[in-house]
Order: sequence, then C-alpha cells, then structure tokens
Amino acid sequence: MLKMQRLNKYWFICFTLPIYIIYWTVIYIRNLFFDYGIFTVKKLPCKVISIGNLSLGGTGKTPMVIFLAKLLKEQGKKVAILSRGYRRQSKGTVLVTNGFSVPKDGYKRYGDEPFLISKVLTGVPVVVDKNRYRGGKFLIKKFQPQIILLDDGYQHRAIARDLDIVLINNREKKANYKLIPFGQLREPWGNISRASLIIVTKTNFNYPKPFLEKKLKKTNIDFFISKTESVFSKLDRATLNKNINLKNKKVVVFSAIADQQSFIEEIEKKGAVVYRKINFRDHYNYSQEDLDQIDLSCQGYGVDFLITTEKDWVKIESFNVKHPVIVFSSTIYFRDNNQLIKAIQKIIN
Repeated sequence: MLKMQRLNKYWFICFTLPIYIIYWTVIYIRNLFFDYGIFTVKKLPCKVISIGNLSLGGTGKTPMVIFLAKLLKEQGKKVAILSRGYRRQSKGTVLVTNGFSVPKDGYKRYGDEPFLISKVLTGVPVVVDKNRYRGGKFLIKKFQPQIILLDDGYQHRAIARDLDIVLINNREKKANYKLIPFGQLREPWGNISRASLIIVTKTNFNYPKPFLEKKLKKTNIDFFISKTESVFSKLDRATLNKNINLKNKKVVVFSAIADQQSFIEEIEKKGAVVYRKINFRDHYNYSQEDLDQIDLSCQGYGVDFLITTEKDWVKIESFNVKHPVIVFSSTIYFRDNNQLIKAIQKIIN
C-alpha cells in the first residue's frame, strides 16, 4: 500500500510539474511586463480600491466588498462597484443597478456575486465589465463616484488602483500556500508585496495561525484581522423578523461556495444538527431538478430546515422547494472600524 502511494505521488508530480512550470512562467512574465511598463496600466479620474486575493477562492471577497461599500458610505463617500461578472452570460458593459433599481434580469446576466451585491446594497451603483477601465469610465460618466471598489481586482493589473487590499483566509491549510496545481495560490506568495493592506478573514478575532502570522510579519505590510459570522439574511422574507432557534434542529446544508466547511461550522455553532452536507462547485447554476433531489433526500428523515447562503439564494428563490429554507448572509466585523478607515485614508488621500 505504501509503495503504491509513493508511486501515485511520483506520477502526480511528473504530470503536474510541467503545468506548474508553464503557469509560473506565464505569471512571472506577465507581472514583469506590468512592472516595467510594457503592459499599459490605465488610470481612472477617481480613487480605486481593489479587493482581491492570492488564492483560488473562499476568502470572503463579496462580504468584504459589501462591508467596505457600507463603511465608505457612512463616511460620506460616493461609492460604486466594478466587477468582471464571473461566468455571466452577457457581454460588454452592463449596468446591474444604479443603486436603487432592481436588476431587470436574473443573476445569469450579471454573475451571481454582482447580482447579490446589487440586492444587498442601496445607493451603490454596480457595473460588470471584463474591461475594467471601460466599465470604470462608464461608472464615472453616469454616476461620478469618488471611489470605485474593484471586486476581485488583485490580478487585474491593467487598471491603476490607489489601494490594493488582499484577503487571506485564516482557515487555509499551510500546504495550500503553493502555486496551483500543487496548492491554492493564483500567483506566488511573494507577489503579496504589491498589496497596500492585508486583511485576514475568518479569524473570529483570534490571532492568525502561527505559520501565517510569521509569513504576514515578513511582508512588512499592515494587516488587520476580521471576524466572519453567519446571520439571518434580510433577503429571505419568509424568515425575516422571525425568532428562529436552530438548537437541536435537524438541517441539511447546501451551497455552491468555495469554503463550505466554514459555513457549516457557523451553522453548528448555532446548535443545529447537520444531517447532510451538499456541496456544489463554486458559482454552480442550480436547476429545479437539483432542488427536487435535495427535497427527495430529506423525505422521511425528520429534516426541519434546508439551510443555504445568500449567494445561493439569489439563484434558487424562484424555484419550488417543499422543505422550509433558511438563508444566511456572511457578515464581516472588525474590532475597530475607525482604525481600518484611518489606514485606508492614509493611503488614498
């Protein structure tokens, strides 16, 4: 058995090493071209704050974009959000919302995350465009924002930014801090040197893991720790304003997010008994058949609730579901918002 495991590991390395070398080379050359001005970086006539990460997902970018938009609005700033609109079915520059209108079509036209953001925030225009500079110019022409939040923008270097915020998931395993396909990093850890600020997510106000703390301190970049908590979503009108106690309730958790385990642990902290976990791939497009199968798998087992996330809810709210569904939003907290604001203002002012 041990010999077979070693053989499998050998063949895995032989197969993936050429992919790793090619990918590393492409990333290195691309960043080098940006560093030396061979690739053009365009500047928008307003402040741009990028929220991104080094890893493949699960750091909480969407909750952080929502948090920062609200925080900056509280400071009296005119804010807009610019996203690529990952896996959307539309092309070009598309206005998701002017900040007050309801999106005209479903999430597939805009991408699930921009669609969710448009439903959660009020008074914040949201635009999707693969060409971020073109999308930014559209926002400036239509809404004259003082600050544009660039969703998932760390690797999108073609547009200049005044502040680069990188999110790091405190729950990420040490082994994952390698470049794909050997780990979860989109680009080498050393490239975090481009960041202006680092925010460690999902710490629940504990200090980062020792190995991560050591890595962060070596960067000499200011970092903040944040808490992520699942709370009842305001989008789910069926449970809105109802005092639901999940203690000892048998539930089925389903989602299509990158870090489902963190979400499940949040539900378990509320006293729920997780009978089944159903994990679809990130950004999965549900069908009625999927919900029928989930319902069917619960029959006869005394399941009290189905539980999912806001990101999933905006994709399934039009479907028929026999079991009651509870929707949770992922909310970001800092011990002192003023410290974060001061750090941001210090860089962008």
